[in-house]
Amino acid sequence: MITRLDMRRRNVGLTIIALIIVLLVAGSAAPQTPTDYFPASEWRTAKPKKQGLNKKILKSLASRLRTNQIRDLNSLIIVRNGYLVVEEYFNGSGPEDVHTLQSDSKSVTSLLVGIALQQGRIQSVDDKVVSFFPEYEPIKRFDERKAALSIRDLLTMRTGLDWSEDDYNTSPLKELNECGCDWLRFVLNWRMREMPGTRFEYNSGGVILLGGIIRSVTGRAVDSFAEQYLFSPLGIRGARWFQGLPEGLPHMGGGLNLRATDMARIGYLLLRNGRWGDQQIVSHEWLQESTRHWVSYPRAFGSHSVDYGYLWWLLPVDSTSPSQGDDADIYTAAGARDQWIFVIPKYDMVVVVTGNTSTTFAQPVDFLYTDILRAVE
Repeated sequence: MITRLDMRRRNVGLTIIALIIVLLVAGSAAPQTPTDYFPASEWRTAKPKKQGLNKKILKSLASRLRTNQIRDLNSLIIVRNGYLVVEEYFNGSGPEDVHTLQSDSKSVTSLLVGIALQQGRIQSVDDKVVSFFPEYEPIKRFDERKAALSIRDLLTMRTGLDWSEDDYNTSPLKELNECGCDWLRFVLNWRMREMPGTRFEYNSGGVILLGGIIRSVTGRAVDSFAEQYLFSPLGIRGARWFQGLPEGLPHMGGGLNLRATDMARIGYLLLRNGRWGDQQIVSHEWLQESTRHWVSYPRAFGSHSVDYGYLWWLLPVDSTSPSQGDDADIYTAAGARDQWIFVIPKYDMVVVVTGNTSTTFAQPVDFLYTDILRAVE
């Protein structure tokens, strides 16, 4: 016979069990802090307003992109606090499309150099470039200037080579892209103009040499190295490279192709100080070094002056004042035809734009300031 006391005890027991279940479920569903979250095969998503962004401003921007008031762009991705809050595609593009990164490839190369350093394969960025290529001796036009060329000079675009890409049609880069020859030999043999470290001159050939150095110190194809130590850990799939000689060397200066949401993973790696889950993919120290202001005002994006680090451009968060470092900076990968990765630590945000523009460059920098940063509430 069940007494009233037994019933009361059983009800109390059931209440306690139910409370424990509720607490366990609530604990498992507790939101992760941004630094604890890393996307698996897909990003988690949220409405912009939930992550402190003005929906009206962003909706207006997307409308202008969709109607080609801002022309010839293919995608706009915004990640805030680890949430994908904007994923828009235009002009027939879609989420599975693989985009040319153009010179965003250079910023990825900077990460790969950092990984090679972290593994002890490269000892120092002050190592001399020619020391990695004994098989190419004798190097043409070799003198004390070429002997002094270091990895750091390649990373900061202060190579001293007589190399200009201002007019692509008459540039050494066009000649390299079309020569069907050994790219490493082409750059190593190119003539010098001045001592390395003297001044900034944009040079994609020097970044191809960095790929050759990674190949030399690892004894393996650079795309395979990138896949194992960068792309695969980040969950990036379908990466493709434009390749040439020797032996299918990837074009580190502009030959990488990725999906837009995977470009955001590259930016998110910087936002999380080089960590992905429980792995330190590239050291925090390397990222700090890479985003130092090594070169001041080498050029402008539209009306916006920028500084340069190790193959990363540095824009100020406040467009009315110069970058001051740390949270005052926007770490920027920039590629021709409007390929962009903006990393904004101050607002825990990554912005990706891809495009196919021909005449206008840097329009995304304009709407980054006039729309996206203004949308932060």
